[in-house]
Amino acid sequence: MALNITRGVVPKAQKLAVYGVEGVGKTTLASKMPDPLFIDTEGGSSYLDVRRLDTPKSWTALMQDIDEVIAEVPCSTLVIDTADWAERLCSEWVCKREGKASIEDFGYGKGYVKMAEEFGRLLDKLTDVTGAGMHVALLAHAEVRKFEEPNEASAYDRWELKLSKTGQKKIAPMVKEWADALLFLNYAQIIENVAKEGQAPKYKARGGKRTVYATHHACWDAKNRWGLPDEFPLSWEAIAPHMPDLRPSLRAQAAPTAPAPAAPAAPAAPPAPAAVPGGEPVPPYWAPLLQLMAPKGVVPEEVRKVAASLGHFTPETKLAALPEEYIAGFCVAEWPKLEAKILEMRAAEPVPFD
Repeated sequence: MALNITRGVVPKAQKLAVYGVEGVGKTTLASKMPDPLFIDTEGGSSYLDVRRLDTPKSWTALMQDIDEVIAEVPCSTLVIDTADWAERLCSEWVCKREGKASIEDFGYGKGYVKMAEEFGRLLDKLTDVTGAGMHVALLAHAEVRKFEEPNEASAYDRWELKLSKTGQKKIAPMVKEWADALLFLNYAQIIENVAKEGQAPKYKARGGKRTVYATHHACWDAKNRWGLPDEFPLSWEAIAPHMPDLRPSLRAQAAPTAPAPAAPAAPAAPPAPAAVPGGEPVPPYWAPLLQLMAPKGVVPEEVRKVAASLGHFTPETKLAALPEEYIAGFCVAEWPKLEAKILEMRAAEPVPFD
């Protein structure tokens, strides 16, 4: 077979990671990206007029949201705001699944390894988002950490992603490797000695201009493949040429040259049962599960039926008596399997005749 050799820049959706100190303008910068859609894990976009999905209350809900974005392509840029709050959802999910109270309870860093493996699945899904023609912007907070060079005698402080760096598998390096560009946002300040001649040194800071740092420095992590300057004033205009709206070209490529044959009609799905007015109330810890139940119209009674069919509880068990460990550690953690079982039970129910 002859080799198909091509040359030139290949336009593709970009994977951008942006981190910085609180309030520097990470979310505002993301709001200026092409047709952004926010998955806001921390509520930071509430003051902006942007499109957003419901705040995911669980790791499972976050992963399902991304799956739906891949399937529907509802935007040009998917924004995850923020990665460190998503990491919290990941940690909670791993702990509930394994029956641990804290990620530290695993011992020997095993909890962090499990969490990094699961977070890697998120990055894989975000890569699939770019494969569907949408940019991804992963926002994160920054923190100062001690860093020790192998060839230096002492450690020094530097800005890094506020993500896990514990255990054999670390999330922060995974994000840096995943991104096409890693930008650090901070306030540029100048420290100067304001003491008069002959007096002890007295230093004050001045400036505070919001600045983007785009290349690696001893004091921060950053990189880019776009040829950006080392630093520049915070603005979308400097980044915009490297993240164009790809959807118009994708739509043109997807335009059919001939009408496609009509597909056979799929059998109608069993109707979702309506919630019974005045049904049993459920405790507040059901909130993440209720969010997962909503798209398919699943009601709490169906969860109870499945729990009984699996032998976990009796059919008479009150919904409020289903413990939080069961709701979070089984129902939420294993929701795709649980949902499939509920839909299977729906399909098996006889259709009533009037």
